[in-house]
Amino acid sequence: MPLRAVLFDATGTLIELAEPVGETYARIAARYGAAISPWRLADAFARVLRRAPPLVFPDLPAEQIDAAERAWWRERVRATFLAADSAVRPAPFEACFDALWSHFAQGRAWRARPGAHEALRALRSAGLATAVVSNFDWRLRGILAELSLGAWLDLVVLPSDTGAAKPDPAPLRHALARLGARAAEAVAVGDDPARDLEPARRLGLRAIDVRELATLADLPARIAALSSAAADAQDSGA
Repeated sequence: MPLRAVLFDATGTLIELAEPVGETYARIAARYGAAISPWRLADAFARVLRRAPPLVFPDLPAEQIDAAERAWWRERVRATFLAADSAVRPAPFEACFDALWSHFAQGRAWRARPGAHEALRALRSAGLATAVVSNFDWRLRGILAELSLGAWLDLVVLPSDTGAAKPDPAPLRHALARLGARAAEAVAVGDDPARDLEPARRLGLRAIDVRELATLADLPARIAALSSAAADAQDSGA
């Protein structure tokens, strides 16, 4: 089947932090009297996220999800500071958390990955639908807009839209249904084999590991090659 849609992961694929997370946490924590090294905070943050439950609240009404996502992140931030140095705490913690939450909600805390704008423009010009399917919270839509990426996307799917997070296939299915595309007509682009690539392949999408590209500007050519190979296989009866 001809390709009709490209589904992107967000963090690590289409966007990335403008500053390493440990440096941001250390800089903001210092305002609240907590001197902790960036590397300790970065290590603690990674460990906390690895064992965190999914950012999903399937039983909550829609109007309560934003607050639940914020509370989820509050617990992750609290756990990060405890894991980094249990003897040093930012105080007042709520003010420190508010500052971190607000910082990461802004486009200036992030940047588009190299070639992202060029890739999206080329894909849309080629008639392909584009979407982001991410495990991020509700702040992502504003971030993408501030980075001038939102205008090139037909759809952004978050855990709050389906009550599920990748590697659960529900978000990918939701995106395909909204775009009117079958799995065989879509490509998934991501950087995480377990959460992005394998779930997409199991669902029947073709998957591209963004880490194999020099920049995202190379993506349209890779997708064109996939589409051409699919057409050749169809013509040959394979």
